Amino acid sequence: MVNRVTSKQPRKQRKARIDAPLHVRQKYLHAHLEKKLADKYKRRRVQIRKGDTVKVLRGDSRNSEGKVAKVNLKDVSIEIDGITVHKADGSEVARPVHPSNVMITRLELKDKLRTSKLEEG
Repeated sequence: MVNRVTSKQPRKQRKARIDAPLHVRQKYLHAHLEKKLADKYKRRRVQIRKGDTVKVLRGDSRNSEGKVAKVNLKDVSIEIDGITVHKADGSEVARPVHPSNVMITRLELKDKLRTSKLEEG
């Protein structure tokens, strides 16, 4: 059962998202599918997993494409290969990207359970 937010107050809605347990936060890690994939699987969005190829739609890294290297449930963010930012000391670190700012272009289908769930819907 999903813990529904019944309040209309934005502060309580934000607090519910921030305090949500990890199994609920997993639902926030969905991204839109590319048109061809959406038509094939008859769904608009899918949960992002490590190994999926995504295209960034918003921000400084717009139109860049890469594989998902890490999915962070705690921060509700993903890290994409090739998208980095320079720190003050000169080192490069992966830049976290919010899942709503990307579009999935290729799915990682090694997992049989994921494949069966996509094809049944």
